[in-house]
Amino acid sequence: MPPRDEGLPRDPQQIIDEQTRRIAELEADLRRSEAERQRLRRENEKLKDELETARRAVYRQAAPFSRGTRVAAPKRPGRRAGAAYGRRAHRRPPPRIDERYDAPLPASCPHCHGAVRPLRVATQYHEELPVQRPIVRAFRIAIGRCAQCRRRVQGRHPLQTSDALGAAAVQLGPQAVACAVLLNKRYGLPYGKALLRDRFRLRVTRGGLVHAVHRAARQAQPTYGALRATVRGSPVVTMDETSWRVDAHLQWLWTWVTPETTVYAILPGRGLAQAASVIGLDYPGVLQHDGWHSYRYFTAAAHQTCLAHLLRRCRTLLLDHPGQRFVGAVKQILQAALAMRDAAHAGTVSAHGLAVARGQYAERLGRLLERPVRAGRPIALLQQHLIAEFAGLFSFLFDPTLDATNWRAEQALRPAVVTRKLCGGGNRTRRGADSQQVLASVLRTAHQRDLDATDVLVALLTAPTPTVPPLLGSAAPMPPTR
Repeated sequence: MPPRDEGLPRDPQQIIDEQTRRIAELEADLRRSEAERQRLRRENEKLKDELETARRAVYRQAAPFSRGTRVAAPKRPGRRAGAAYGRRAHRRPPPRIDERYDAPLPASCPHCHGAVRPLRVATQYHEELPVQRPIVRAFRIAIGRCAQCRRRVQGRHPLQTSDALGAAAVQLGPQAVACAVLLNKRYGLPYGKALLRDRFRLRVTRGGLVHAVHRAARQAQPTYGALRATVRGSPVVTMDETSWRVDAHLQWLWTWVTPETTVYAILPGRGLAQAASVIGLDYPGVLQHDGWHSYRYFTAAAHQTCLAHLLRRCRTLLLDHPGQRFVGAVKQILQAALAMRDAAHAGTVSAHGLAVARGQYAERLGRLLERPVRAGRPIALLQQHLIAEFAGLFSFLFDPTLDATNWRAEQALRPAVVTRKLCGGGNRTRRGADSQQVLASVLRTAHQRDLDATDVLVALLTAPTPTVPPLLGSAAPMPPTR
């Protein structure tokens, strides 16, 4: 075989083929690398979501007192001995005694059967629940006919809750219906016959309870409208929302809260249309909220963003990014603003000093937000959020009557969250959701105004036509202020 001449030029087509194969191999490697990168990105996002869900579970767990693992050396339960015992207290004797009973000495000692000599008489008190049994009322209703228009006319007693007769003549009284509403709408207990039967000896069906609750909601409809109008005319409203289920479909339970009134609404979305459904898009007062982006579109309103949410977010970021300067500086400014608010409320800071501090906080935070942050997407998102909410971060330092957090709305949602956990996530029907929002609003408002909820419900149920009971009324709205 003749020796190969290395100096001969290579075939151009062979070179092109080799380069084409090389390019194809590199493109395949690139596609594999891109697919792997996308897989890792999805896995990273999934792990982040799982981490966020686990963190939220700490605040939303079904057993809030569960500690997970047992403490190695737990403290002894109960009061401490000696000077650390604390204030000593006991149950005071009741001011009124309804029944008196004697407990005489036995004829002989129960231990040795010897004679017993009297020494003194001591007193023990019982504050007992009365034995309950239903009161059965029979209303003898007079029925007549008008001599002029020939229409049927019948009488009505103030204790009646309905004019129905015939097959619907046997009904639950207003106290019984009020008890069922309280158990279901305030305390979150499902409809059930056991408690009413065992404790009150009242025989009732589940369907009867449902109809009675719907009737109560129908009677409370004008009151619900009056509460919505009261909130709409209030100078300051705190808003929040949480997930809810209606017939297994995702809905949102919204709440609008003032110091004396609360309105709930179960709506099919979490957007601007739902947020404005009660107060209107042109609401001119002050909105206190958690910073959800839908609230920013209330351009006619002043805003106060919840600082507790921001501080919680800062603490979470510092766990993932220890020593991050931007997050630490934001947290320090927000905490200083809250401390200044407390000092102003205590009277240790003058109005001029508060104004100076307010300007300093805004300036310091403004300088922080002007600098680009290159520490990861979560911190960049925090910076963007603070920029969007900047105008509503320190409103509570301008007006001492404003809250720095949305705690009013958070507290208003707590009973609903308990009901959601106990009742399968929400309501089975749209009608049930409508009754839920009406009755929950009435009960929460009665609690805020220190009214007896049973009296309010009885007044609603015994009204001949749905109306706003004088007992509840509507708080006089104040003119909106900025």
